[in-house]
Amino acid sequence: MLIESVPNVSEGRRLDVVDRLAGAIEAGPGVYLLDRTSDASHNRSVFTMAGEHGPVADALERLVAAAIHEIDMEDHTGEHPRIGAVDVIPFVPLAATTMDDCVELARAFGERIATRFGLPVFLYANAATRPERVKLADVRRGQYEGLRTEIDQLGRGPDFGPARMHPSAGAVAVGARPFLIAYNINLDSADVELARRIARRVRESGGGLPRVQANGFWIEELGRAQVSMNLLDFATTPLWLVWETVRELAAEDGVRLAESELIGLAPLAAFLAVADRADAPTEDPVERRLAASAAYLKLRDFSPMQALELRLEAARSGGPTR
Repeated sequence: MLIESVPNVSEGRRLDVVDRLAGAIEAGPGVYLLDRTSDASHNRSVFTMAGEHGPVADALERLVAAAIHEIDMEDHTGEHPRIGAVDVIPFVPLAATTMDDCVELARAFGERIATRFGLPVFLYANAATRPERVKLADVRRGQYEGLRTEIDQLGRGPDFGPARMHPSAGAVAVGARPFLIAYNINLDSADVELARRIARRVRESGGGLPRVQANGFWIEELGRAQVSMNLLDFATTPLWLVWETVRELAAEDGVRLAESELIGLAPLAAFLAVADRADAPTEDPVERRLAASAAYLKLRDFSPMQALELRLEAARSGGPTR
């Protein structure tokens, strides 16, 4: 049963800690750490791993143990919403694995870490047992600080574990979902209010693009405003449409797009759809079509190995993954 998991951890500044968290993931056999991305402004790191369900679950448990040891949420600050040291753990089906398989895995894993670590665990997305917890944003309402005061109130308690926050690690959301693309567009502007206005117009909840979540942030290390997005279904709303829509909205204020970036990996099909939009010849080698896709989106620090299938194939064969 081949699966992907993309745990998000509330640490993006102490890179020595991030190294130890990555080491915990890789400490056992059968799991492939395909990507890791850290962001200082968000104070968050994203790990992308894949493999058979057993080794992946074991690696995630090691990650949770390491994060509890390394991260104290009482000291945590950052731009990105969060509820715990390991903020979110999604299970994503790959190959012949079904969504029902991942729902079962997510629920079993959530109970497993709640029991071992005394963590409050909230089930979300396809694994949710309550309709008001399908959206991750609803689970995160109030963030760590708000949930800390509300977790023992009616309707705010966890699915597994105690109705109180872990004293240092907070809580964790565990779910099952389709492939999500974390995609950011950096404006050639320092106007964070513009980024927030664009985010409100582009996200589905504001009447914008279907299956898109968005928010606006200030990115200190770039000196730019950013529209940060999750694409929940790239077949419904492709990357190229998101880029073009944000470009048009920014242009209304006379602002250009500086670049975009992927957090983690994306399916090969998502890149090839952009290559088609860019009129890259279909008979070209896949690497050339990927390069055309990256140029169209002005992707920063792009590598063909950001295509999930290419990265996993390289990792399983022992070849280079960068």
